Amino acid sequence: MNRKRALISDTLMAKKRKNATEKFGAVSDGDGPTDIKSTLEYLMTLFPRKLFNDTLPQIALKHQLYSIHSDKTLVDKENKLREKGELLMFQLGFDAEAFGLIFASDYKTKVLAGEEGKVTRAAVEKFLEKVLSSCRDLSFTKDKMLKEFLFTDSEITQLVKSGVLTVRDAGSWWLSIPNSGKFTKYFIQGRKAVLGMVKKSKYSEVLKAELEERRTTSQVKFHMKYHIHDIVGAELVESVPTTSGILLRFVDS
Repeated sequence: MNRKRALISDTLMAKKRKNATEKFGAVSDGDGPTDIKSTLEYLMTLFPRKLFNDTLPQIALKHQLYSIHSDKTLVDKENKLREKGELLMFQLGFDAEAFGLIFASDYKTKVLAGEEGKVTRAAVEKFLEKVLSSCRDLSFTKDKMLKEFLFTDSEITQLVKSGVLTVRDAGSWWLSIPNSGKFTKYFIQGRKAVLGMVKKSKYSEVLKAELEERRTTSQVKFHMKYHIHDIVGAELVESVPTTSGILLRFVDS
């Protein structure tokens, strides 16, 4: 009962200082990254490379940055990394607000490795060199591909076949991550399972440290911290500072 009263008291205090709420994560722990590039590198260490036999580039989600940096203006500095060509952004498809972030060098390495010995390799190499080195778009129109980048219809077909482009609508394509279907499947599956753990906890809330230590089910294939940064950044749970540590509370949508 005492612990319950303490948590309720802490929660009331936290609501009063909601605007000053400090987000949990590498930064607020005092010994982690304080800039966006370092934060992305940290998040990517949580990416389960072995799960995909190291064929996928390491993917972080833009909203995961919000679980570490409460200053959204700072988070938007990822645009500078994109402008410099260091970072690529992708519309992940399962949610209009979900954007994947990948370091360009990692993306190119993994894409070319997957193209070894394939007939689509020449078109993909041309795309990586002519388009990704100079363009920061998330999608491309047929007009732009034909007239600005000088691709043929046949080459565009090969780019779609290789997975670096995926159909957006008639006459346009999203930049995409080859063979990322399994990532999306496991990610959504894990998110639902971790959210379920929070919702089924007493009062639909659980201490972050306790959740991190939970034994995961077969539904959770990623590092638990990867999912926690996701659900906090996407505001699917509320992050409340208490004397017992960060409390994660399920948010009814």
